[in-house]
Amino acid sequence: MRKTEILPWTEEWGKVYAKEESKLKDIFKDELIEIYHIGSTSIPSVGYAKPIIDILIVVKDIDKVNTFNAEMSCLGYEPRGEHGIKGRRYFTKGKNKRSHHIHIFQLGNKNINAHLSFKDYLINHPEDAKNYGDLKKILAKQFPDDTHKYQEVKEKFVDELIKKAVDWK
Repeated sequence: MRKTEILPWTEEWGKVYAKEESKLKDIFKDELIEIYHIGSTSIPSVGYAKPIIDILIVVKDIDKVNTFNAEMSCLGYEPRGEHGIKGRRYFTKGKNKRSHHIHIFQLGNKNINAHLSFKDYLINHPEDAKNYGDLKKILAKQFPDDTHKYQEVKEKFVDELIKKAVDWK
């Protein structure tokens, strides 16, 4: 069973992302359009985050992503298909001790803008970012052994932030 772990933000997460970015670029090569570090580990003003590096990859053709599953598995990633979001390919690394989540979308998918707007919004609105980090700490204490409940409650807050972010953008 996975635990809900929240840690103070650290610059180390950016270094971990940079190492992984290089490996992912080697895998996706010509199919890759752009790659981004997203999520709370990419936003210092959030203050706290699960120590999981979220990565957004934009590709030319989402249907070709499955052809990279074997190479991704060699890096320790588990292919999860769309995993509840149409048009996405999702990969996790670390089994019960998750270290990375990869969200892959084809160029033009609306989720790309939502992810990037969310990050930009929180960077430019540190009070909302701090409130988000504080919520994470509270929910981690409330649901230390139930990552699904943690996610469910947090998602309502995130959905509101995404709406603000997209309107702001």
